[in-house]
Amino acid sequence: MLDVNFIRANLEEVKHATKEKGYKTNLDDILELDNRRKELLQKVEKLRTERNSIAKQMKNGKPAPELIEQGKKLKADLSVLETELSDIEENLNIALKNVPNIIFEDVPLGGEECSKEIKKWGEQTKGGVDHLDYAISRDWVDFERGAKVAGSKFYYLKNELALLENALLQFGIDKVRKHGLNYMTVPYMVSSKVLEGTGFAPKSSEQSDEYFIDGEDLAMIATAEMPITGYHMDEILDEKDLPLFYAGYSACFRKEAGTYGKFTRGLFRVHQFNKLEMYAFCLPEQSKEIHEKLVKIEEEILQDLGISYHIINVAAGDLGAPAAKKYDIEFWSPLDQKYREITSCSNCTDFQARSLNIRVRRKDGIVETVHTLNGTAIPFARMLMVLIENFAEEGGKLKVPEVLRPYLGGKTEL
Repeated sequence: MLDVNFIRANLEEVKHATKEKGYKTNLDDILELDNRRKELLQKVEKLRTERNSIAKQMKNGKPAPELIEQGKKLKADLSVLETELSDIEENLNIALKNVPNIIFEDVPLGGEECSKEIKKWGEQTKGGVDHLDYAISRDWVDFERGAKVAGSKFYYLKNELALLENALLQFGIDKVRKHGLNYMTVPYMVSSKVLEGTGFAPKSSEQSDEYFIDGEDLAMIATAEMPITGYHMDEILDEKDLPLFYAGYSACFRKEAGTYGKFTRGLFRVHQFNKLEMYAFCLPEQSKEIHEKLVKIEEEILQDLGISYHIINVAAGDLGAPAAKKYDIEFWSPLDQKYREITSCSNCTDFQARSLNIRVRRKDGIVETVHTLNGTAIPFARMLMVLIENFAEEGGKLKVPEVLRPYLGGKTEL
C-alpha cells in the first residue's frame, strides 16, 4: 500500500504507474476522500477537546444544568462525526489497496511483449525430450490418479522423480545458506490481512488465484512470500539488524486464474507445487543492491545445473501491484525452441511493509517503513521439467547434473 501523503506529493508519478500497470483507480477521488478525512478529524479533535474541558468543570461540585445539556449535545455531535470519520477512513483504506506501487525509471513501458532482455547465458540447443511423455513412460508422475483424487492439474510424483525433487531441495538449501539466508518452513495458510498486505489482491474477482477456506479467515498460500512477509508484521526492527534474509520452503496452491492461452503442459503450470523462496527485509537505500544479489543467486543455481537462460526486465503492464521492478529468468527449452519462465525476482520497496506495519528504528530514533524483496530460488515442478528436457534421452536414462549427485548417493543417471 502506498502512503496517501506520498501519493499527494508524487501524484503524477503514481498516476503514471497506475496507468502503466493497468489499474483504473481514480487517484483524485482518493485525495478528495483524504481531504474530507482531515476536515472531519479536525472537527472531531475540537469536539473532544471541548468535551474534556466540560468533563473537568463537572468534577467541581454540582454542575449547572446548562453545562449538563452542553455535555450531552457534544457527546451526540461527537458520536455522529466519529461514525462518519470511521466510515471515511475505512473507505480510504479500501481505495488505497487498489493503488499499485510506483515503477522505477528503468522499467520498460507497455505490456508483456515490451519486456526487455538484459542478459543471456548458455547455448540455445535443439532437441530435448517431452517431460510429460518421458515421466509417464517411466512411471515417475501420475496425473490421472491426481485428477481422480483432487481434480485436474493435481498429480503424484513417484520413484526417481520424487527423489530428484528432494535432491534439488537439499541442493537449494545448501546454496541459499551459503549465501547467508536463514532457512525456514512456513505456514501453508495466511489470513486475509497478510494476503492483502502482501499485495495479492487481484485486479478483479475473476482473477483471484487463491484457494480460500470456507468459514475461516484463511487462504492457502500461492507462494512462501506471503507468510514470510507477515513474519515481521506489526514489528519495529533495529537498523543494525538489517538486512534480514530468509529462504522459505513450502507447497504453493494456485487456481491459475487468467492463464487461458498460456503454456500449461504437464508440470509447467499446476495447482499445487513446492518452491524454495528467497526474501529480504532491508533499509530503503539497500533494496536496489539486494535486488541484484538475489538475482545473482538465481543465476548461480541455473548455471550450476547447466541450464541455459536469459534475464528480462519485466514491462510495467506485467509487473503486478507490489513490484516497482521485477526480473524474470526464463530457461531455454530445447524442445519448444523458446524461452519459458522459471524464476522471478521483485523489489517491492515499502509497498508490502507499509500494509503490514513493518518498520525500522534508525540509529537517530526515526522510525520508517522497511523495503521488501522476493525471489524464487527453485520452483520444483518446473525445474523437474527443465532437467528432463535437457538431460534425458528418448527411451533412455536421465543424466544427473553433477551438483545433484551427492544428494542422490552419487548416481550419475536415473
